[in-house]
Amino acid sequence: MFCPGEHIVDIAVGLCYNITPINPLKRCRMFDKLDAAENRYEEISLKLSDPQVIADQDEYRRLMKEFSGLEEIVSKYREYKKTKKDIAEARELLEDSSDKDFRELVLSELDDAKEKLEVIENELKQLLMPKDPNDSRNVIVEIRGGAGGEEAALFAADLFRMYTRYCERNQWRSEILDLHDTEIGGIKEVVFSIEAKGAYSRLKYESGVHRVQRVPVTEAGGRIHTSTVTVAVLPEVDDVDVQIDPNDLQIDTYRASGAGGQHVNKTDSAIRITHLPTGIVVTCQDQRSQHKNKDKAMKILRSKLYEIAQQQQESEIAQTRKTQVGTGDRSERIRTYNFPQGRVSDHRIGLTLYKIDAIMDGDLDELLDALITADQSEKLGSAVNDED
Repeated sequence: MFCPGEHIVDIAVGLCYNITPINPLKRCRMFDKLDAAENRYEEISLKLSDPQVIADQDEYRRLMKEFSGLEEIVSKYREYKKTKKDIAEARELLEDSSDKDFRELVLSELDDAKEKLEVIENELKQLLMPKDPNDSRNVIVEIRGGAGGEEAALFAADLFRMYTRYCERNQWRSEILDLHDTEIGGIKEVVFSIEAKGAYSRLKYESGVHRVQRVPVTEAGGRIHTSTVTVAVLPEVDDVDVQIDPNDLQIDTYRASGAGGQHVNKTDSAIRITHLPTGIVVTCQDQRSQHKNKDKAMKILRSKLYEIAQQQQESEIAQTRKTQVGTGDRSERIRTYNFPQGRVSDHRIGLTLYKIDAIMDGDLDELLDALITADQSEKLGSAVNDED
């Protein structure tokens, strides 16, 4: 397919102002996608005013989600078209006027508009990259001590504090769903939720094995030990995203337990849910209400089942293309925290920061920004190669 109008304008402007035109076939594909997005946006806008759609809450919620997802790119595309129109009008003014001062003013505005157009076009390319549909979701985070015994449990507690401090810095709400601690302040396992728009887009790269190198408090000889902790970041999903057959569930109640007295009660309020088809077991005992514990356990189970469905759906793609920031698999070592050297190294992107105290206190933005940038660069490169 060829876009003659777009191509002729670009060549003309390029010859006049020494700008290299972009491959017209690639631009055609891009504008086809943008036109389709704008048409779909208008279509959904009409549907959202339909009384039948409004009455169907599930359909209405689904359309609103799609509408919101298209809003940014459509707005940017309309800004692009307006700037393009401004450029065309400025070129007409140049053709119709011989006044030197006026032409200089128009040329200046034209140069500004061309710079703006280039910026908008790059932004549109970014917006057209494949989106993770879970990026806007809340998250459920699981942290488990791995190799290293009590030292691994202590580092799991440190990571839990690191993430909760990051939440506090961003004014995100976090809530413990399940906690199994140790006698000396470590954590065998903790499951907690984070409620914030875009939390998953920031934290999804944290899934994997975190390795710590330091002298444990339990080490009398001062030797450096290496321990590991596993982190899983799951998108929180709604009932409509995952349908669970009640007949597939085995629900048991028992008395909560824990090293600290605050987690122990004298009633059978703790909940254990076993999903029989997959063998997934979820427990929740943090609340004193059995009903609340069951609700939270179901929330965790839905997220786990959703993750399994996603992995099955994406397994074929994952085998042929591995992103720069890794697969996110929990068996993959993603980061090392070396306390004697004061450094944190992310092995997926080769980044080392000598600010371990700040990072452990929740200063994660530099790490997360670098991971997001690497992922976006990889996706943009893949998108360009696919078009070729």
